[in-house]
Amino acid sequence: MAILGACTANRYPATVKENVKDTYFGVEVADPYRWLENDTSRATLAWVEAENKVTADYLAQIPFRDRIKQRMTELTDYEKIGSPFKKHGKYYFYKNDGLQNQSVLYVKDTPDGEARVMLDPNGLSADGTVALTEVSFSRDGKYLAYSIARSGSDWNEIYVMDIASGKLLEDHILWCKFGGASWKGAGFYYSAYDAPEAGKEYSGMNEGHKVYYHTIGQPQSADVLIYSNPGEPKRFYNVSVNEDETLLFLYESGAGAGNNIYLKDLRKPDTSFTQLTTDMEYSYYPSEVIGETVYMVTNYGAPKYRVMTFDANRPLLNDWKELVGESDAVLSDADMIGGKMVLTYEKDASHHAYVYSLAGNREFEVKLPTLGSVGFSGRKDDKEIFYTFTSFIFPPTIYKYDIDANRSELYMAPKVAFNPEDYTTEQVFYPGKDGTRIPMFLTYRKGLRKDGTNPVFLYGYGGFNISLNPGFSTTRLVFLENGGIYAQANLRGGGEYGEEWHRAGTKMSKQNVFDDFIAAAEYLIAESYTNKEKLAINGGSNGGLLVGAVTNQRPDLFKVAIPDVGVMDMLRYHKFTIGWNWASDYGTSEDSREMFEYLHAYSPLHNIGNDGTPYPAILINTADHDDRVVPAHSFKYAATLQAANTGNAPNLIRIESNAGHGAGKPISKIIEGYADTYAFMMYNLGMEVE
Repeated sequence: MAILGACTANRYPATVKENVKDTYFGVEVADPYRWLENDTSRATLAWVEAENKVTADYLAQIPFRDRIKQRMTELTDYEKIGSPFKKHGKYYFYKNDGLQNQSVLYVKDTPDGEARVMLDPNGLSADGTVALTEVSFSRDGKYLAYSIARSGSDWNEIYVMDIASGKLLEDHILWCKFGGASWKGAGFYYSAYDAPEAGKEYSGMNEGHKVYYHTIGQPQSADVLIYSNPGEPKRFYNVSVNEDETLLFLYESGAGAGNNIYLKDLRKPDTSFTQLTTDMEYSYYPSEVIGETVYMVTNYGAPKYRVMTFDANRPLLNDWKELVGESDAVLSDADMIGGKMVLTYEKDASHHAYVYSLAGNREFEVKLPTLGSVGFSGRKDDKEIFYTFTSFIFPPTIYKYDIDANRSELYMAPKVAFNPEDYTTEQVFYPGKDGTRIPMFLTYRKGLRKDGTNPVFLYGYGGFNISLNPGFSTTRLVFLENGGIYAQANLRGGGEYGEEWHRAGTKMSKQNVFDDFIAAAEYLIAESYTNKEKLAINGGSNGGLLVGAVTNQRPDLFKVAIPDVGVMDMLRYHKFTIGWNWASDYGTSEDSREMFEYLHAYSPLHNIGNDGTPYPAILINTADHDDRVVPAHSFKYAATLQAANTGNAPNLIRIESNAGHGAGKPISKIIEGYADTYAFMMYNLGMEVE
């Protein structure tokens, strides 16, 4: 295979350096590309255009790039249906006919009846970049409040539809973030910020989260402020209302790994919120309210979570009682359905589901098809229950579940243009640098030979108590079809083994995450799955930080590195949008000299080699409307990388327009982006595409 010329990869745009420096505890740190933090300036926009041209020119020369895109399109073009959920005697579900940019909300009168379109977001924008993010039905069944996001931003707008006529009301709520509509009577609660400064909508720091109540038919300016905390502007405040609209729960987060919870009895309108907890290092989420009994899922006193209950009239933490205690597996979900509890546990990163009585007694296990992930749909009094199961080679499949008979029946299986019988998934356990036992899933075509020559796509995350469970992706199949191995490592910092596993990858222990990922690569080489010239790594957001850090620490170990929407500047991440919320995992450069030095020592931006040590081929992915991890992280990282002496491999950045952190991205952009990513990866791994 002819390799694209190094001169092409190195003909990068000239990026101006400025004499900008910060001082941390007496240590001066240069930040020459600070100007790229202004994402709306003419200079930055010109730089983005120039960088995208270099990247597009490089990708256009890859001979099989179009074949990859074509195959991804074929694989993605299948009917995708979500689990039905019942509201007011009707059944709602999301469906995508195949290549629709956004899924459509449908309604049926019966589970097997004829479907009608309820809400189609594809008509809300010409390019499919307006996404439907949340729906909420009023208790009387008259109204549907739905939230939309534009161009992948975290900013949401709420609209209200009259369900009977399908007509929109004049109600329109702006500048919402991190929470939809929670109905109570003739209106709903929502969370929002004050309107941001013009030009800084996607980069300015978000402060002062507030909870409002909106009455149908009134303008947003008339909405009633329900809760704010001016003394703690860098916290989130969200609310939820139970189905009977008797209790209002208020959640406070942003100052720890968990949240505080408050309660207000809506039957006593003159009362204020009662604070139930005082430590945001633990998580507290009500699963259901039945009568006066609140069922709470928490890791308070149980790092792997448990179910507790309390009487709404005696809600303080000291009066809570344990219903289902902590087990050796992590409790990841608790659904009250059909008069019982369905508890989903995570064992070695794979789901197992069990049915319990409301008294807390285990009755039986729900038999799932294989190792994978499951999600249940149903309400506390429903006898019609659905669940969706998926795994690496098991497309999302819906089952009807009879909870009394413990019997599953296939409801909908998608028809994807590949044969899952040709592939297999195995789970291995490898030792970390300190001997910790770490799980990893490997998926590949049956008959693969462990001769050390197979291309491997190694993916990781390792943060924020988030678990990487088995899941299906049509874009990944192209790599598997052409002889690749997909490896998914369950690193410390995630939630796979509870809060202790999470904390083992945070703050001054963050290096454990990088060591675990490096150990995964070394294991794959030692066990003859692959070699250094055939190994690509990828991760997004916190996983982008992971890829950037390990590339700096072990550039010799990988052939290709692809950091997506990564947190690359660990000294300034907390100064943009909601970056301050990540301090519970990372710490900040302002906390102490010790914390600054630790962050500075692994920050991807600040540790790029410049001594001629060859780096892998790098493709950085980001987006212009990413207001979660602002694109300045990737901009400054790319500019620094391109100016450094790291060998002749390409150092490219792909900047998506009208897109954000990933949620709500239209299918057309998803296919285009993955086609570019896999073309870059497979080309630089020396692969051929059939």
